[in-house]
Amino acid sequence: MFRPLLPVLASLALPLVLAAQGPPTGILTGRVQSATTEAPITDAIVTLEGSSRRARTAPSGFFRIDSLPPGVYTMRVVAIGFAPAVRPDVVVGTGKPAEVLIQLREKAFELGDIEVIARAYFEPASEAPASTQSLGAEEVRRAPGVQEDIIRAVALFPGVGITTGGRNDLAVRGGAPFENLFVVDHVQIPNLNHFGSQGSTGGPLALVNIDFVEQASFTAGGMGVRYGDRVGAGTEITLREGNRERLGGEINLSATGFGAIVEGPVGEGSFLASVRRSYLDLLFGLAGFNFVPSYWDAQFKLTQQLGPKDQLSWVTVGAIDRVDFNNETADDRVDNSRIMKLDQDQYFSGLTWRRSMSQGRLAVTLGRTWSRFESEQFDSLDPPNLIFRNHSTEGENDLRVEYSGEAGPRRSWSAGVTGRYASRLTYDIVLPGPLRLDQNGAPAPLTVDTSFTAWRAGAFADWTERWGSGVRTTVGARVDHYDYLEGAWRVSPRASLSLDLGGPVLRAAAGRYWQPPSYIWLVGDTTNPGALKPFFADHLVIGIERRPRPDLKLQLEAYYKRYGDYPARVFRPQAVLSPTGFDDVKSDIPFGLEPLQSEGVGQSWGVEAFAQKRLSSLPLYGLASLSVAWTDFEGLDGISRVGAFDTRFIGNLLLGWRPNVAWEVSGKFRFATGLPSTPFITSGPGAGQLDFSRYQEGPRLPTFHALDLRVDRRWNWRSVQLVTYLDVQNVYNRQNVSQYTWDERKQEVTADESLGVLPTIGINLEF
Repeated sequence: MFRPLLPVLASLALPLVLAAQGPPTGILTGRVQSATTEAPITDAIVTLEGSSRRARTAPSGFFRIDSLPPGVYTMRVVAIGFAPAVRPDVVVGTGKPAEVLIQLREKAFELGDIEVIARAYFEPASEAPASTQSLGAEEVRRAPGVQEDIIRAVALFPGVGITTGGRNDLAVRGGAPFENLFVVDHVQIPNLNHFGSQGSTGGPLALVNIDFVEQASFTAGGMGVRYGDRVGAGTEITLREGNRERLGGEINLSATGFGAIVEGPVGEGSFLASVRRSYLDLLFGLAGFNFVPSYWDAQFKLTQQLGPKDQLSWVTVGAIDRVDFNNETADDRVDNSRIMKLDQDQYFSGLTWRRSMSQGRLAVTLGRTWSRFESEQFDSLDPPNLIFRNHSTEGENDLRVEYSGEAGPRRSWSAGVTGRYASRLTYDIVLPGPLRLDQNGAPAPLTVDTSFTAWRAGAFADWTERWGSGVRTTVGARVDHYDYLEGAWRVSPRASLSLDLGGPVLRAAAGRYWQPPSYIWLVGDTTNPGALKPFFADHLVIGIERRPRPDLKLQLEAYYKRYGDYPARVFRPQAVLSPTGFDDVKSDIPFGLEPLQSEGVGQSWGVEAFAQKRLSSLPLYGLASLSVAWTDFEGLDGISRVGAFDTRFIGNLLLGWRPNVAWEVSGKFRFATGLPSTPFITSGPGAGQLDFSRYQEGPRLPTFHALDLRVDRRWNWRSVQLVTYLDVQNVYNRQNVSQYTWDERKQEVTADESLGVLPTIGINLEF
């Protein structure tokens, strides 16, 4: 009679059995290397705040501290000839060993200055680029309402607007999501999301498992010359290595799925692998939804030391996304007829060789990205009929060679070349005439069955001079060649200035940025290959930063962006191209599948304030950002109208408290004025389509605001760590409106609202 209770009794007894084996302890390992050359630093001293334990790095740069009580430590690293560094949020548990990578900047200083300099929790203000922020993996993991999504975490920074509640499209400083750059371990990724929007960069959920992330750096504007092909913002994600101590792993259940991770030593390096599956299909099915998405993804990273100066790393990330419809009732079929079904397979892979040299470092990366899209939309008949089809494959190979180094104690430089070859671009598209009306309202059907290849190349270089007295300047340029765009050449000059005013640091940056049209736009009309060319944005940024405490920074920035040669819509001459999300082909033409001309212009300007407090001996952390901005564009009719992503005011506040090693409490509040809208045609044969004669003249979406709360709890036993959390999004049940849509049954405009209160739990078992 007690047999059914045995599993329950065993699980309750497990903590007692583990506790009886001895006090729980953990292991911290890592490497210390030069930020300039990536060469190992020997005899660096590693200390942990609140602990008497310390370690000295070996000639290989490695260190190890074992038998550590579980906790979250602040680590300080000091080495002769280098500026000391601080790494907060180093989590040591009783499961797998914690491994960190610390890079130190070369700097001459007196030994008596070590304690003062070593208390900096951020990159030196005089060295930090304009409009740039960074987050560590732990900062992303614990952020309320972010769902452990690295891209959603970036939306906490100033200038990043909201598109729709269920997606992570980044509308930065009034720009469209397709303007954003994403780079993972030196590989440029067209779209880093499950169910990603073709030709853009957004989606519901990021591909990258947060447990793989070492750090993410986000630049809202004024980027350097290293990366091109985007006119807006840039996010660079560095993936961590697996631990080199022993085999370990994790089993986790998150807000959106469940999975497993395994890592450990192999050869002269380590490996890190994971598999995840969503349970969204289970939740949506239980909730009675007729739209049922699901996904799988797998990730792998292998790192090998090829000697004291050389390292080889290989990363691969792949995903399978599927959508199923429940069309049992007429209401189900009507609802599903407004949704584009997207099945998608994708992967990206990169092989990087790094070599450290006496005065610099060389990095060579060979990358590959590939995506297969099957986008379809159906009518509401029984059975439903296909009304739109887009079956596409986009594959691209990427080679990047980059060198950066020092030319003396006050000078540094970098240079590189890139080449990208799209070896597989195939498109099978059917868009009927009633869904593709020209500017006169006449049907203009589109049928595409084509394939082509495309290649482009670029080169860049910059020079940094430190003039003394806190003055730092950087000048550089990119040259890009687009063979498939009639052999176009484009030059991008860029410059930045940093001035230390004896406390506050003044920064400024200016430059031109070019971006080619997305591949799918080129097949949207037979005229597009000749009419489209790279478009540009000129950036000007000026700001000031002050650090009242080592763990606190305050920033104020103003910016101006000017767009030119922007893709403008011929059939909708009032508008420039600004796609996002799952387009409903009944209301507007999707994916830029229409005639386009590079004649649009626009501008965006605003002011942003930002404060960030990092976790330190004061167990409080958080950030606050405020943005005030204006954006307008001109289409082919020459009339200036408010931009599609014009959000006049955005505010974020995140606060967290970690009273001890076991508990953590945090909250996030977000506020933003609504996006502009275009009214629908409400009568006649065009009912349900957007009325572009009144483009952007509809009511703005209601103001968005929401409060998210989160509680984390850690348990540590011998060789096992359990981390759990409860994350409640939209605590006070605000019915935020994500968009206005057309209800075919009621023949009226309706507001799509958020789900309301959304509680989720997370469980992560490390061993």
